[in-house]
Amino acid sequence: MMIRPHRYHPLWLAYILHRLSGLALAIFLPIHFYVLSLALTSPKDLDGFLHWADRPLVKAAEFGLVFLLAVHFFGGLRLMAFELLTWTKDQKTWAAASVAFAFMVAGGFLLRAI
Repeated sequence: MMIRPHRYHPLWLAYILHRLSGLALAIFLPIHFYVLSLALTSPKDLDGFLHWADRPLVKAAEFGLVFLLAVHFFGGLRLMAFELLTWTKDQKTWAAASVAFAFMVAGGFLLRAI
């Protein structure tokens, strides 16, 4: 088996996190549109869904969703910075900072939801 040391680099992990968050958001989006359509087509079903969504486990899942959205957003900004700015050794720090900031945004959302 061939060892690939670049896959242990923090920026490789940032790349993987950006791809996986994008995939998770792409899976979530049709479900979100379906639930929004319930407001127009079946308000009773929407009320039932909103009642179900008020559970603590769903609130925790919403935290995860907001975290994925923030990670994807800040990861995209990081990628645009790679394209526009010159390479520096601080790129790993910026990648870690983008994940930390995404966690803070998602945590703030969770605290407001509880």
